[in-house]
Amino acid sequence: MLRNVPLLLAVAVAMFLVAPMAIIVPMSFSTAISFEFPPPGYWMGYYREYLSSYAWLGATVNSFIIAFASMLLTLAVALPAAFGYARYRFFGKGALNLLMMLPIIVPGVVSALGYYSFLSLAHLVGTHAGMILAHSVLSIPVAFLVIAAALKGFDRNLERAAMSAGAGPLATFLFVTLPVLRPGILIGALFAFLHSFNEAVVAIFIAGRDAATLPKKMFESIRLESDPVIAVVSTLLTGAVLAGVLASLVVRPGLRRRTPHAA
Repeated sequence: MLRNVPLLLAVAVAMFLVAPMAIIVPMSFSTAISFEFPPPGYWMGYYREYLSSYAWLGATVNSFIIAFASMLLTLAVALPAAFGYARYRFFGKGALNLLMMLPIIVPGVVSALGYYSFLSLAHLVGTHAGMILAHSVLSIPVAFLVIAAALKGFDRNLERAAMSAGAGPLATFLFVTLPVLRPGILIGALFAFLHSFNEAVVAIFIAGRDAATLPKKMFESIRLESDPVIAVVSTLLTGAVLAGVLASLVVRPGLRRRTPHAA
């Protein structure tokens, strides 16, 4: 009996995680004018409303633009910072690490208020540039931690061997260091993208109307009118995540089979 306890706990946790989706997905096809479960009927009307709504589609496009730009800016800062932190000794290294972590230590509401005050002086509230800057600051600690962890496990003898064979610093980085660190960098980039895409508190403070993101639009809809289109958006986002997971499960075995040939 005791052997089955871990399995039962795993099943209970899985059901707890899946249960919200078992409610949200049927509600996205509901004919009810508000949230109602079980649905009184089924149709595709709220999907059509989402696909024909400028407000919803605009917020979706804004989320992708801001998240992608924030990801690039985050990597531009986090990558050299991680290299400097992992490979060099200097005065104030611990203080620098604490400074890098502050955006995820400080409560989100406090950060949002600070960004609003600062970006107001620069006239960037309600703009894509302001959202990109704020989201990048929030995403840098996550990407920094992932890339620094990958660097700590990197064998620098590979770089020394490449340089002893005549490769310059740039060639060594491009053909030796970067390929080995690519998984860590890609994971850091993915976390930065998702962190920006899912962020809502800062967006509520500084996004305004023109740079409104999908989480901000969802929050406003649930607060003002309980719009069932939120269930549609939730279903589509969940489907996108599941598609990404399934794609990785399909692609990974193929990459593993190619690795011995490449070697």
